[in-house]
Amino acid sequence: MYIEIITTPNEALKESGFGTLKACNSVLDAIQRMGYHARLNVCKTKDQLREVVKRKPGLVVLAVKYIPVKDEEDIWLADYFARHRINFTGSSRDVLKFDSNKVLAKTHLKNKGIKTANYFMAIPGEYKTENELPIMFPLFLKPIDAANGNGIDDLSFVTNFANYESKIVSLYNTFNQPILAEEYLEGSEFTVAVIKTSNEKLVVSAVEVIPPTSTNGLRILGAQTKIDDSEKLIKITDNELKNRVTTLAIDAFNALGVRDFARIDIITNKRGECYFMEANLVPGMTYGSSYFPQACDIAHELIYDKVIELLLAGGLARACLTVPPITSFTRI
Repeated sequence: MYIEIITTPNEALKESGFGTLKACNSVLDAIQRMGYHARLNVCKTKDQLREVVKRKPGLVVLAVKYIPVKDEEDIWLADYFARHRINFTGSSRDVLKFDSNKVLAKTHLKNKGIKTANYFMAIPGEYKTENELPIMFPLFLKPIDAANGNGIDDLSFVTNFANYESKIVSLYNTFNQPILAEEYLEGSEFTVAVIKTSNEKLVVSAVEVIPPTSTNGLRILGAQTKIDDSEKLIKITDNELKNRVTTLAIDAFNALGVRDFARIDIITNKRGECYFMEANLVPGMTYGSSYFPQACDIAHELIYDKVIELLLAGGLARACLTVPPITSFTRI
């Protein structure tokens, strides 16, 4: 079996996928230790993708969702490789939209009867007074598509109209898109790594995420916390709570139509009721720090190489090539 990993320079993306080149090389190392011939490609152009197609890999591992091309539309890799009949990891383009747009995911799941915090979209000046807001304070404000906590900080938590307007303007000026305003839930946060194996069984790894307390006394899982790597991931010791979190994650995974793997984020209210937050369909794979492999380790004591093996299981089962067309492999 010949495998190629596809990534692109992360600084050009809002969404970082597996992570930096270091993360992608960690995935490459794990694949090679599995005994496969593998290659890592940093692609920036259509020509580079065409070269991948010419080599006819048995499996392409998509470490990012799309490649931005100057003065042209983004190249969505799932679409590209599907058109060229190349087997790839992860979900289809139609499903990946739920990762790139938090509101689409929330709306879709709400229509399926899955709980998510009440929400509305807003732009600066759309609402003139507190009484016009669709949901009462406190609210939590964030971009609809930014990853890694970008745009989220203590000011995302708003309790009055002046602070609401200020944060809406700030986010809109930064991200140039309507802002997601959610009902603020005061419970705990959880992240769940879900992997569908080759026999269609799910490996589900749920953990609690505990951000540090800020100077304002809040626990906000924002960009700075993720940069500092100051949050903690811990095992869920309450079996009843773990079952509720796990059940919601599985329901969301299935209702979104996810293929192969996803990371589902969940929050609870004061009463411990679970609510869907968002889905990450190309989750970070940085060894030692990304939530997905950490959750698998904490919940099931799965080492990094085993996580990558499980991650590729569905794609490998779909592969039709048994003899690699080339035998070299490349590290970047």
